[in-house]
Amino acid sequence: MFQNAPYEGTRHEQQTQVLQQLKALIQDEPSAVANLANASALLNQFMKDINWVGFYIFDGKELVLGPFQGLPACIRIPLHRGVCGTAAGSRTTLVVEDVHAFPGHIACDAASNSEIVIPLMRNGSLFGVLDIDSPLKSRFQAEDREFLEQFVHILESGLQQ
Repeated sequence: MFQNAPYEGTRHEQQTQVLQQLKALIQDEPSAVANLANASALLNQFMKDINWVGFYIFDGKELVLGPFQGLPACIRIPLHRGVCGTAAGSRTTLVVEDVHAFPGHIACDAASNSEIVIPLMRNGSLFGVLDIDSPLKSRFQAEDREFLEQFVHILESGLQQ
């Protein structure tokens, strides 16, 4: 059973603890939905100054809302549109310091000011994206990007089944 204990140590040590928790949560679980739900809950519990964390799943045509933590969200996002669609279409991580300055930004929550989106791959093809919003501008730094890319890589290993 998962216990909500305070994270201790340096930021890097705390992130390492979260990555270990993720590995334990998804170990031997074949359900992508269950793993994504637990992953979004884990990040929501760990990360500070965020107002939405979750996944959009690629259905072969567009991104469709998946498991998340936060306010109700946009349900469908076309590829190459908004931050999520752009990251999914390019298969690259996007860190946006000010979403209001991002061309074509899709405002699901007016309180969001910065965002990070990381593509999630399955057997070499786009599976979806991890999307995290913050009410703070410039919330996501290089260290967050590295941590979250590692987090997604661990999730991807659970999707290879």
